[in-house]
Amino acid sequence: MLSALSHPVYRRLFTAQVVALAGTGVATVALGLLAYDLAGPRAGAVLGTVLTVKMVAYVVLAPLAAALLARVPRRAVLVGADLVRLGVALALPFVGEVWQVLVLVVILQCASATFTPTFQSVVPDVLPDERDYTSALSLSRLAYDLEAVASPALAAVLLLVLSPSQLFWGTAVGFGASALLVVSVALPRRVHEPAGAPSGPEGSFGWRLRRGVVLFVRTPALRPVLALDLAVAAAVSFVLVQSVVVAREVLGLGPDGVALLLAVCGGGSVVAALALPRVLRAVPERRVMLGGAALLSVGCAVVPLVLAAPQDVALVGVALAWSAIGAGWSAVETPVGRVVRRAVGPDDLHVAFAAQFSLSHACWLVTYPLAGLLGALSLSWAAGVLALVALGATLAARSLWPVPGARGDAPGPDAAPAARSGAQVGA
Repeated sequence: MLSALSHPVYRRLFTAQVVALAGTGVATVALGLLAYDLAGPRAGAVLGTVLTVKMVAYVVLAPLAAALLARVPRRAVLVGADLVRLGVALALPFVGEVWQVLVLVVILQCASATFTPTFQSVVPDVLPDERDYTSALSLSRLAYDLEAVASPALAAVLLLVLSPSQLFWGTAVGFGASALLVVSVALPRRVHEPAGAPSGPEGSFGWRLRRGVVLFVRTPALRPVLALDLAVAAAVSFVLVQSVVVAREVLGLGPDGVALLLAVCGGGSVVAALALPRVLRAVPERRVMLGGAALLSVGCAVVPLVLAAPQDVALVGVALAWSAIGAGWSAVETPVGRVVRRAVGPDDLHVAFAAQFSLSHACWLVTYPLAGLLGALSLSWAAGVLALVALGATLAARSLWPVPGARGDAPGPDAAPAARSGAQVGA
């Protein structure tokens, strides 16, 4: 799994990703404290609005930024996004109104919606070997999981010496360090226009804006990815939205119980991420990803039965269900980069990753409020409905996926060149 870190350029890029994620995690804690300072008991409503704004920014801005910045060197895009995020982090301690927080969060998330797909498009160029790239995908998944677990602990340590508003200084340090690390490496140049781009109006900004979505719609190997994104969003939304209710109201746990349940889900994801590089050497992505989607669907489906059990049994059952959902989450999301890399040409990677980023967050934009609204009526009904959505999306992905042996399905580096050369899709 650590083979990718033997490459100096990727090692610095991965370190940049880790420190930026640590800063983001600290900012999440700081935003919660800031919302309470500004809104008191209405802090939950403020944070809910912030999360909605975040999803909208991700859905709208990722493809827009990819089209606007198609001719800008990727290192400049990454550094510029980090500097914008650094500026927002430095400004947040000085706000005094909720609307000011929302404006700054919009700017912050716009920068993140620019940074992440660009970073994703750089990694396969830096690591052309399939095994190294698979290692990088697992490391990236692991970094996201550890960020969710380690950042709150880091914030707690910082609060021993800093005030809550000063936590944003730690966020700024993370983004600044990320920018410096990106500046320190030479990144492969990208072609200014995707291969096969039409001239005239069809090669315009509008054409580039549509390109990523068209790729996902017209490329057979990418269609099931959209369905799997919905499966993940359905099951994991229940965990992220309703863990606090399950912990406090059903299991009778204290505030630490909420963190414990989220950590159990993250732990399942970490274990899967550690195992996937070896698994993917022998098992096709199709089988791994569909198996992961089935696992998280089952994990969500058993929740109504678990919640009806005695409290001690329910605690064990919830822990197992959350672990299964976390492991399935990682099994679906980690190999996505391999599927995208094989299904589109290298010149289209940036717009393809931007489209994947945007479309996957569109699924979350639907399932987050669905989990909240249904959960307010009944936790069991919410889990059951979301499990049905996840299972339906999994079955749709299975039917949409090309037959075994088609591009995007076979494992191993030998399949990549052929798939790339034959997957150019006209818009």
